[in-house]
Amino acid sequence: MYQRTGDHREAFRTSVLAAGLLAVLGVLTWVSGASALFPSLGPSAYVLALRPDAEECRPDRLVGGHAIGVGAGLFSYHALAAGHVVVTDQPPLSGAALALAGAGVVSLALTVALMVWTDLRHAPACATTLIVSLGLLSTLADGLVIVAAVVVLLGTQRTLALAEHRWLYPTFRRLRNRTV
Repeated sequence: MYQRTGDHREAFRTSVLAAGLLAVLGVLTWVSGASALFPSLGPSAYVLALRPDAEECRPDRLVGGHAIGVGAGLFSYHALAAGHVVVTDQPPLSGAALALAGAGVVSLALTVALMVWTDLRHAPACATTLIVSLGLLSTLADGLVIVAAVVVLLGTQRTLALAEHRWLYPTFRRLRNRTV
């Protein structure tokens, strides 16, 4: 039988914070038309909301890991699969499918090696490198938007954490003690 071990307050808080982090990027995407909201930000937002003090949430690891993923993805895509995109159907055993597969594998290997070597380990960056190397966001401008979006994600998390500690916690404490 399944036994729930989580705390409903922590679940609610983490859910609201993670959604809030992505909401800011969603608004930026909507206003600018740039792709500032992409799949690998979901796991980054989750870990920032759940465990902001974790090693993988250090600013250098968060931004550096995604930057490494972008760089490795751009290199692999342009070296091996330029002009191809994974979302289009490729004939079996085609050169395009092989090029995309190769770009994905090479980009992941480079990303992992560089993240471990530089100690800029952030697992969601492995998804970023695949997004780039498979042709989904594969221009230099896309890469800059990705890194900028990660910086905005981190800045939003820091701002929300400050608001939570300076405003929300004291307010809830006063409400609990009925001193409001």
